[in-house]
Amino acid sequence: MGNDIVANMITSVRNANVRKAVTVKVPATSTTKSIGMILLQEGFIENIREHKNGIKSFLTLTLKYQGRRREPHIKTLKRVSKPGLRIYSNHREIPEILGGMGIAILSTSSGIITNREARQKRIGGEILCYIW
Repeated sequence: MGNDIVANMITSVRNANVRKAVTVKVPATSTTKSIGMILLQEGFIENIREHKNGIKSFLTLTLKYQGRRREPHIKTLKRVSKPGLRIYSNHREIPEILGGMGIAILSTSSGIITNREARQKRIGGEILCYIW
């Protein structure tokens, strides 16, 4: 059984949000870098840095909180397509998350992109996760 790096990243970020941690470290792969860049562009995290530790490299994500009670910007992260059951969608059937307030991250032939970009480019792909 292989490792699901997307699920590991989502779980790490979700656990860090519950702990109200400032940063979270995840292994750096091309997939996790792309997802991290989307989270940064969409305003769910403050910063992303890559660190090398010998031959392994890690991404450090700085999470974003608001208010005195430190409410996380990421309310929910949900893994959709899993290794045992892949979920694919064409550009017409890509779901709108919370009326546009959330995003879906898709793996397409043009790389890992958001649901808005996929609709604009008129391409479908595998739905990796929902974030709001």
